[in-house]
Amino acid sequence: MLPTLAALTQHTGLKLAVRAGADRLDAEVRWAHASELTDPTPWLDGGELLLTTGLKLPVADEALMRGYVERLAGAGVVGLGFGVGVNHPEVPPALLAAVGEAGLPLLEVPRRTPFIAIAKAVSAAIATEQYRTVTAGFAAQRELTRAALSDGGHHALLDRLAAQVGGWAALYDLSGTATAVAPSWAARRAARLGTEVRRLGARSAPASAVCAHEPDDDRVELQTVGTGHLPRAVLAIGTGAPLGTAERYALQSAVAVLTLLTERSRAYQAAEARLGSAVLRMLLSGEPDHARAVAGQLYGTLLDAPLRVLVAGAGEEPKALTELGSAVESAAARAGESVLAAADGDGLVLLAADGGAALAAAAEYAAGQEPRTGLAVGMSAPTGTATADTAYQHAREALLVARRRGRTLVEHDDVAAGSVLPLLADDAVRAFADGMLRALREHDERGRGDLVASLRAWLARHGQWDAAAADLGVHRHTLRYRMRRVEEILDRSLDDPDVRMELWLALKATARSPLGS
Repeated sequence: MLPTLAALTQHTGLKLAVRAGADRLDAEVRWAHASELTDPTPWLDGGELLLTTGLKLPVADEALMRGYVERLAGAGVVGLGFGVGVNHPEVPPALLAAVGEAGLPLLEVPRRTPFIAIAKAVSAAIATEQYRTVTAGFAAQRELTRAALSDGGHHALLDRLAAQVGGWAALYDLSGTATAVAPSWAARRAARLGTEVRRLGARSAPASAVCAHEPDDDRVELQTVGTGHLPRAVLAIGTGAPLGTAERYALQSAVAVLTLLTERSRAYQAAEARLGSAVLRMLLSGEPDHARAVAGQLYGTLLDAPLRVLVAGAGEEPKALTELGSAVESAAARAGESVLAAADGDGLVLLAADGGAALAAAAEYAAGQEPRTGLAVGMSAPTGTATADTAYQHAREALLVARRRGRTLVEHDDVAAGSVLPLLADDAVRAFADGMLRALREHDERGRGDLVASLRAWLARHGQWDAAAADLGVHRHTLRYRMRRVEEILDRSLDDPDVRMELWLALKATARSPLGS
């Protein structure tokens, strides 16, 4: 802290006597300045001990003395040092009365004490405090660095930071979730800052903010962490009062150390992402053993337990994918789970343990989004690595259904449990169906036969000639001829089950009612 008036009065070499304001000697002195002007306030900055011999002061005029003292107090002067034995043998009574009324401390300076000695004493005390603060700052940085590099990592660093600032500290991801808090009793306070953290995280780095929810709450200061244009995390510290210089050094040191750790972690994450993509490609290629060998212990028991595959897309809002990934990874870290995340074109693929915290976080985040944000998530049923490729296809199917239905999350079980017919109402499906059947309809419109009706009857009877012909009221040879014409016009074989399936769905999609006619 800065030197106080009390400390100056206790300086044995200055011999200062307190003549007024003895109850206010705890005021800090930012500088000592000598002036004989009747109004020195334009040259003052506040926090000064003003020194004068009263050379130009109208010391006999009580009103003018009150005005002089009031100007000093209004400018932030913390004390007045009056040199006696130069122009006045003692402190003038009118000046004593004025400082008494204003509550401004007055120190009597003896003739043998030059003002320069007082200025040097103040300057030396300030320099000593600055040196002590800088030294404490370096010590805090070393201590925080050792803590961060210990087994405790971020948690150990926050413990030391909280002790150094005399409050609490928390680290957040950009979703506003606290990933570490110290001490543990501050978790509830830290959890209330999600909105402020998200707001600060959206600003260009570096950025800071001060907030408090209630008048009696802690003073909370937020600082972004990271070297890029956008922050990687947000650090919060809560204290009962504004930070002092030493505490400010500790905070800045913590931000610097966390930034280094974050950037190093970012490099590791990039390497892990590349490895995760390779593992995922092997799983989707039906090579689970190779995937397990490449992954090693990186994903813990994730590849040995039932898992689910999630495929997410966000259209023109990639931020939603980033927030989804952050929410999942934060939940997994808190629960001690492993999760595999990899880019999938413009989307994201996640492999998470069935029933785990990461999966619940993904579902919760998706449920909290509006469809207009463009986020859509498809989720497979529980699976193992041997059938991960099938689960991936199921998740993609569920994603397509989510987009068509305007939902943010669809599980493949929901798709499989219902009828496929409602899906045929999609405009893209109807357009495909119209294109597939157009040549047959044009043939019928020219009066050359009922190929569309004949095809529907034949498919409805599973290719049974007699039954289908009876439904149409024609001879089975006529029906055979019509089916050959269908094959010729479409240039596709009705012996192919995929062709029969596509034609049946096309007929359903273009029928006037879901059941056809």
